[in-house]
Amino acid sequence: MLELKICSHFVTSNKIFTPLVKYQRLSAVVWHNIRSYSHAASPSEVQDTSNSRSSDILDDLKQRGLVCQVSQPENDLRAKIINNTKIKLYCGVDPTAKSLHLGNLVPLMVLLHFYVKGHDIVTVIGGATGKVGDPSGRKTERDVMESDIREDNVKSISQQLQRFFQNGLDYYNNRNGATGMVSPGKYTPRNNFSWWKDIKMLDFLTDFGKHIRVQSMLARDSVSSRLETQNNLGFNEFTYQILQAYDFYHLYKEENISVQVGGNDQWGNITAGIDLINRLQPTQKKGLPFGITVPLLTTATGEKFGKSAGNAVFIDPSINTAYDVYQFFFNTLDADVPKFLKIFTFLNPNEISAVMERHIKSPNLRLGQTLLAREVTDMLYGIKSGTDSEELSDVIFGRYDDTLSAAKLIELCQKAKILQHSDRKDTLIKLICKVADCSVSEARRKLSQGSVYLHHSRIKVKEDVSNWAPYLIDDQVLILRIGKQKCFIIEMH
Repeated sequence: MLELKICSHFVTSNKIFTPLVKYQRLSAVVWHNIRSYSHAASPSEVQDTSNSRSSDILDDLKQRGLVCQVSQPENDLRAKIINNTKIKLYCGVDPTAKSLHLGNLVPLMVLLHFYVKGHDIVTVIGGATGKVGDPSGRKTERDVMESDIREDNVKSISQQLQRFFQNGLDYYNNRNGATGMVSPGKYTPRNNFSWWKDIKMLDFLTDFGKHIRVQSMLARDSVSSRLETQNNLGFNEFTYQILQAYDFYHLYKEENISVQVGGNDQWGNITAGIDLINRLQPTQKKGLPFGITVPLLTTATGEKFGKSAGNAVFIDPSINTAYDVYQFFFNTLDADVPKFLKIFTFLNPNEISAVMERHIKSPNLRLGQTLLAREVTDMLYGIKSGTDSEELSDVIFGRYDDTLSAAKLIELCQKAKILQHSDRKDTLIKLICKVADCSVSEARRKLSQGSVYLHHSRIKVKEDVSNWAPYLIDDQVLILRIGKQKCFIIEMH
């Protein structure tokens, strides 16, 4: 299942200018001794697709860089899609953190593409498997999580998944206009604890044990890579692939789900499920089971996507706001912009090509990054959240043109959780000490050095101020800049 990272806040109100893109290296996993698969072609121009289920979604996803491997016979799956057969797909997420992060969105984008084309999708939260822990991609054993924390994570992630697919559908419809409104498939959330809680170990071993091959389990990379090192592998982690394989079998049998989607580090677990289904369940009536994996997304520099100083960017609005996510994508490297536009948006190829042509001519304008940030923020946080974040960014980065009212500025800053408050009786020196967390002598030094600016017009101030009237927007809001890298928006009471 998808792995979540430990949650932590991404930016704070006084560090909004800190570079937000700093990545950690992660190599792709190569799976051995498993069922054959097909590789996606390298991403090229995206093909236009219709809203019909009969359009070849697989080709579109491959050309967007969203597909790494497809289990064989791939042509059978493709034929189903082209022949307008509704299929049902699922993706699993273990509740190892409070929130999904941006890296988790790649397989969910695959589900979203199928969903808006009328196919049914299911998400499975690992209320049961989360107790065990997936060893895929890990060198050490996971820390044990308290049950109450895991249950809270399940609730939080359930809400995030519901919001992701609803906002994603709204975003898709908004981009296509009234004439392009679609009838989506059905979205169903599941928790695998609901079926595992009634399964007894002896019954499971009796019914399924003889169909599980230890040789295949030992050959899986998640197991063999750990056994080749001095790091221990517990029996709980060793058997994780059995649990995920049974999940696929259960969903195939009980809910007619025929496709599992996951990261390419999940390929072994997915093919284990396909093998179990083929051994236990006649496929003539329901059709063959399939697996689709997505690539481990990296940047043009080879660094893993979605990391900054070891902290992931989370989609829970209580952790990272729409503005945080906007800023993250606004700081994307030029070389990554077209790649991320294909993966994280529903922009058609003509739109992507057009904006990149303009971007290349004037890269300093960051037209590609602006479009990417606005589109992804709209998709994750709701329509217009991208525009709101862009407007706030313009204010903070000195592009404010005096068109926003104080009330609107206050609203935007409250949503972004960066609004500061101060008493009108405070002097400028006292205010600097408060927002910059510095001493009075340091505040005086900043003034004397000419590094303090007030108002959106950047009025340089070198002396203490007690009369705020000339510097306020609508007699309510003060914009305070300290140096070139710190901007504070303050509501004066």
